[in-house]
Amino acid sequence: MIEIFKNKNYTKLFAAAITSEMGTTVGNMTFAFYLADHFSSQPYWISLAELMYSLPTLFVFLFIGVIADRFDRQKIAEYSDWIRAVLTLFLIASIPMHIIPLTLGILFLQSAVHKFFHPAQSGLIQGILKKEQYQTAFGLNRMIFGVFLIFSVGLGAITYNTVGIYGAFMIDGISFVISALMIRSCKINKAVRLPNGHFKIKEIKLKQTWIDFQNGATYVLKNKLLLFLVAGFFMFGLINGAFYVVSLLTMKYKLDLVNYEWYAALFTMLLGIGIFAGSALASTIGTKFKPYLLIIVCSLITGFLAFIGGVSTSVTPYMIVAPILGLFLAPIWVAIGGWIPRIVAPSYIGRVNGLIDPIMMLAQSISLGLIAVSFPAFISVDFIYYGMALLLSSVGVLYMLTLPKLAKVETAKELTNESGTKVEA
Repeated sequence: MIEIFKNKNYTKLFAAAITSEMGTTVGNMTFAFYLADHFSSQPYWISLAELMYSLPTLFVFLFIGVIADRFDRQKIAEYSDWIRAVLTLFLIASIPMHIIPLTLGILFLQSAVHKFFHPAQSGLIQGILKKEQYQTAFGLNRMIFGVFLIFSVGLGAITYNTVGIYGAFMIDGISFVISALMIRSCKINKAVRLPNGHFKIKEIKLKQTWIDFQNGATYVLKNKLLLFLVAGFFMFGLINGAFYVVSLLTMKYKLDLVNYEWYAALFTMLLGIGIFAGSALASTIGTKFKPYLLIIVCSLITGFLAFIGGVSTSVTPYMIVAPILGLFLAPIWVAIGGWIPRIVAPSYIGRVNGLIDPIMMLAQSISLGLIAVSFPAFISVDFIYYGMALLLSSVGVLYMLTLPKLAKVETAKELTNESGTKVEA
């Protein structure tokens, strides 16, 4: 893991991602506390604020990957931070007006701009690292996610009670500026920043954008291994959607009707600890295993753990399952995320990454929608866990039957490209 940080460009991009994510997390959670404090009689504002962080995907998904593949990726990531920093000033100005729809509208724009950051950054990382370092890099990104999952609520509470909503947004703005400056300081060659050559903004029209998006989708569909891996993110979307609500539902309707909020928060924290540890392991010893082996084994184990969560009848065993679940859930993410840049051409990586977010959002919406219409009228909370267990186990079996063969074919293609001679799969 230490070897990867000898690459100064990667170190700067990694630090920029942490700084940018910290700003996003602090602002989002603090604003939730602000709404709960000042608009307690209108709790729907909190739900609408959460929607502002995910809804923009529906409006920009067509452009995210295309922009990342057509324009300078370094500038896209940098300008994403600069624009969010400017929008933070508008957020600060909107608070005294007490016009929540205006504030939510600015949050919507800020979130929409943020969607362009990660595909561009991922494209840069693919170009500056060796193939064998991709899994480590993605594991480190998952570790960041785990840390913020653990401390997000606490960070929001501490920030709100110390510097208030204005101070929180100031921290946001400063973090975006620091991230932008780190990205600007990177020395990345033009071939990595512009894998498809130089394009002017006036050359990108809606028709051409749609064609580029279709080409990206076709690229995924024609590569069976890539298609199965991208489909894995759909599975994660379904699982994530369930995880957003299942711990709260479990406590409130099954295990502890009195302290359900505290225990739901504790479950999330323990899950985050597991994800952090699992990401760290996958980043180090995980590179010694075939990625499909990690995906298959961990999918089957997490399926079993989800079943255990469903049959738990008291708080203690339920909480014990949480970090173990995160420990085995994270390597699946790391293995898939580290595998994709190894098999995707640099000229398509932006569009491939740009497809993942809307796929996950669609799956999350389906998952949450199914739970909303079926619980508790038709199913108990236990069946949510059984559904996750069945899904994870089924995917594990499906991947067991497909990924090893597809990986062998992909390896043969790589050897053919490198040697210029045909290698039998």
